[in-house]
Amino acid sequence: MRGIDEAPDLVDARLAARLAELRVEHGWSLGELAQRSGVSRSTLSRAERAEISPTASLLNRLCAVYGRTMSRLLSEVEAEPALLVRTAEQSLWEDRSAGFTRRSVSPPHAGLRGELVEGRLATGADIAYDRPPVPGLEQHIWVLEGALEVTAQDVAHHLGTGDCLRMRVWGPTRFRCAGPGDVRYVLAVVLP
Repeated sequence: MRGIDEAPDLVDARLAARLAELRVEHGWSLGELAQRSGVSRSTLSRAERAEISPTASLLNRLCAVYGRTMSRLLSEVEAEPALLVRTAEQSLWEDRSAGFTRRSVSPPHAGLRGELVEGRLATGADIAYDRPPVPGLEQHIWVLEGALEVTAQDVAHHLGTGDCLRMRVWGPTRFRCAGPGDVRYVLAVVLP
């Protein structure tokens, strides 16, 4: 997380502006958004002013309220996506406090329902999402390196290198790096 006296990076600044725009588009006050999302009014205010870099969990809660995937939200703060996405052009987002790095390999695009995301979790990283950004979201999780534990519908799935878990997400999920080293995986997301 960034200190108050540090300048926000460009992606965080655009993300903050987009979050404020979405709230205004819905006609909600910060208080109303806080009630709908379960995130404190002060945290929402700081995120909209780019005083903090939002965590994955915070963005997931806001995405659920606004009915969009995290990738879609992040793509809204970037230039219009191209058909061919070169490695150097793939956006990278980090939640350093959680030990999570997310690369949009194939970001959302108008007319397409699927996207690919590369996720990396540091050893011991544990991220819980209290709800899907879009109910019924289809996810395919393919582990490229390491071990990952994914919990969905109160069932823990232990995935090793090469394993793939397919599911529709209706409730809370949890991604945990089972160790002993970091885990790198591909997440294929398909809108219902």
